[in-house]
Amino acid sequence: MNATFDAALDAFLSHGAVERGLSPRTLEAYARDLGRFARYAAGAGARDAGALERRHVTGFLEALAAEGLAPRSRARMLVAVRRFARFLLASGRLARDPCDGAFAPRLGRPLPKLLRPDESAALLAAAEGDAPLALRDRAMLEVLYGAGLRVSELVALPRSGLDARAGLLRVFGKGRRERIVPLGEPALAAVAKYLEAGRPALARAAKRPSEALFLSRRGAAMTRQNFFERLRQLAVKAGLPKERVSPHVLRHAFATDLLEGGADLRSVQAMLGHADLATTQIYTHVSRGRLRELVDAHHPRGKGRGVGPSDAQRPAQRAKGERGSGRR
Repeated sequence: MNATFDAALDAFLSHGAVERGLSPRTLEAYARDLGRFARYAAGAGARDAGALERRHVTGFLEALAAEGLAPRSRARMLVAVRRFARFLLASGRLARDPCDGAFAPRLGRPLPKLLRPDESAALLAAAEGDAPLALRDRAMLEVLYGAGLRVSELVALPRSGLDARAGLLRVFGKGRRERIVPLGEPALAAVAKYLEAGRPALARAAKRPSEALFLSRRGAAMTRQNFFERLRQLAVKAGLPKERVSPHVLRHAFATDLLEGGADLRSVQAMLGHADLATTQIYTHVSRGRLRELVDAHHPRGKGRGVGPSDAQRPAQRAKGERGSGRR
């Protein structure tokens, strides 16, 4: 990759950080994907970013497919290339959009994995205990399940983000977008107990004070990896297959349980921090799936439903009704 490509990429990433407020993880992903695209384009004859053409974009997608890259990964890379091209056009570095006519691969949309309410309860029960780490784990699980946070949002929560009196959390999500999320009584109670008897004990092990709400055994802010590993240990303790349990599964459970309890889609969107309502709508399909399970299990015409006593009595009841009404 030549210096002019490097300069254009650096300008794009700086714009994303300063003007758009993109998170470090998002910028890292853009740098990785666009670096790969720039290397391909340079090898295919593009002397600099201003020389990009449609053939470079379509050829890049074809090369990724030939390597066996998954459709979702190819679609993600095309999104990065499109945003880079829009930046180049807006800044006058490029005269024509090279992404015109470049189509993303068709994606299936898998339904999110879910825990049943009894499984969520078993996971929470596995974190019972009065030790500082147990109090922390229980509080983190209650907040994750009770507020539908992303794991990155959970571990980044500062103590100042909790308004216990109002029962609210101040959360910064993707793109540093702020939202206010209500917390239910179980989560508030678990956090209060952790702040009283758990966090002070963990904070004493710290080399320097941390403003993070949730601390590791060494007194530092919890990490995503640390919490994920702890969650898998709790899943085993709860008798659940650990491959079925992740922070995102609890976020899915939060959204689905809200919708099945009668919450409207817009409210759930706001609490999850989804920029697009279509992202939230996938949970309506999950809810319909659960409703179908109820019908199959409990309706007389459901699958696997044999003729029970009530079914056997119906012909006799109909005959009795007909005789009583004078019908022959």
